[in-house]
Amino acid sequence: MNKLNTLDWITLILLVIGGLNWGLIGILDLDLVAVIFGEMSILSRIIYLLVGLSGLYVLLTLGRLGKK
Repeated sequence: MNKLNTLDWITLILLVIGGLNWGLIGILDLDLVAVIFGEMSILSRIIYLLVGLSGLYVLLTLGRLGKK
């Protein structure tokens, strides 16, 4: 199995954070990123952008991550 590099770990962590945030939005109608960093502040927008880019990165590298 291939070892995960630093970028792989960062993107996976960001995807977990994004998934948990979406879960909170769905269950409690609570956007934790907006609560912590402000409603559509520059910092919250950067976090949303990084989560989205992480999703694209994992989508594009999924085959490599799944190989033995």
